[in-house]
Amino acid sequence: MLSPIPEEPLLLAELKPGRPHQFDWKSSCETWSVAFSPDGSWFAWSQGHCIVKLIPWPLEEQFIPKGFEAKSRSSKNETKGRGSPKEKTLDCGQIVWGLAFSPWPSPPSRKLWARHHPQVPDVSCLILATGLNDGQIKIWEVQTGLLLLNLSGHQDVVRDLSFTPSGSLILVSASRDKTLRIWDLNKHGKQIQVLSGHLQWVYCCSISPDCSMLCSAAGEKSVFLWSMRSYTLIRKLEGHQSSVVSCDFSPDSALLVTASYDTNVIMWDPYTGERLRALHHTQVDPAMDDSDVHISSLRSVCFSPEGLYLATVADDRLLRIWALELKTPIAFAPMTNGLCCTFFPHGGVIATGTRDGHVQFWTAPRVLSSLKHLCRKALRSFLTTYQVLALPIPKKMKEFLTYRTF
Repeated sequence: MLSPIPEEPLLLAELKPGRPHQFDWKSSCETWSVAFSPDGSWFAWSQGHCIVKLIPWPLEEQFIPKGFEAKSRSSKNETKGRGSPKEKTLDCGQIVWGLAFSPWPSPPSRKLWARHHPQVPDVSCLILATGLNDGQIKIWEVQTGLLLLNLSGHQDVVRDLSFTPSGSLILVSASRDKTLRIWDLNKHGKQIQVLSGHLQWVYCCSISPDCSMLCSAAGEKSVFLWSMRSYTLIRKLEGHQSSVVSCDFSPDSALLVTASYDTNVIMWDPYTGERLRALHHTQVDPAMDDSDVHISSLRSVCFSPEGLYLATVADDRLLRIWALELKTPIAFAPMTNGLCCTFFPHGGVIATGTRDGHVQFWTAPRVLSSLKHLCRKALRSFLTTYQVLALPIPKKMKEFLTYRTF
């Protein structure tokens, strides 16, 4: 299923803020969030100081050799030919913590565009949501950089955002006010539900690709799973020994991974609540300098688009890549002050954000999925674990389909 052990991730490019560091440090220079649009045509980067950069993908300086410093392209802003995607700078007025692109294109988004741009009724609309320090959520139209909506309701930092993958323009927000809120952008950004129950700041929210479940992680040892149909709590997942700060579903919705300050990533079956595996972040290659490597807190975890790999970022200055069926990382890359990571939706690249406001692009394993995995992925996209277990098929096949063969 997996290709031979991949080479260590190579740094393809590093982008740095174009502004000099003459601002008050409290204004925040961190890159708390990075995101690719679902079709892979745009990259969003919260580069600190209340600014979000929208960059057409691929980069102009694509596949920059390691060691070459990619300069900020702010001086080139809006200089491309007419009709070409143009880099945008969004001044959000507040520190930006969360980013999320809407699915694109979709008919509902064209309706939203039409309301605000009646003179251009047929233009499809890719949307970027930004979660801000003051509890506001700003909704932007990517192609033009225009502000479409301003959503108010949260009483504290909006730490994370997630759109339903179905294209319905339902947006979920997670906040330090200990709540999650559900918004319908087809109804002028109407708030349709508030989810309460967390006792600490909510750090992360993730919607399953089949749109049936919502996972939320707060500064608690447990993770909450909610129904996206009834907006009620399904179950709490308990197993971590410290605050859970990041979560992500597999592309077929059959697995959920959670990352914690306890240095562990736990892989769960979200349908049964069963803990399938723990990935412990320990001392790495003995040949490395021990003074710079220590067991430390996790910051971010994400699945690769084909569902065979995970990427994790931790405070021990390492980006790790894990194969789904192995208990130890298959590759490492040195990175300082990492905060977040995400895969390019078509594979081959990982983007990471740092406390310095930088974003880095790394090579990621490219794999040709086996027919077995493709069949499992297709089946699990519409069958729950209980439905698989009820099938009249051999036990070993059920174990494979439910990821019990680790």
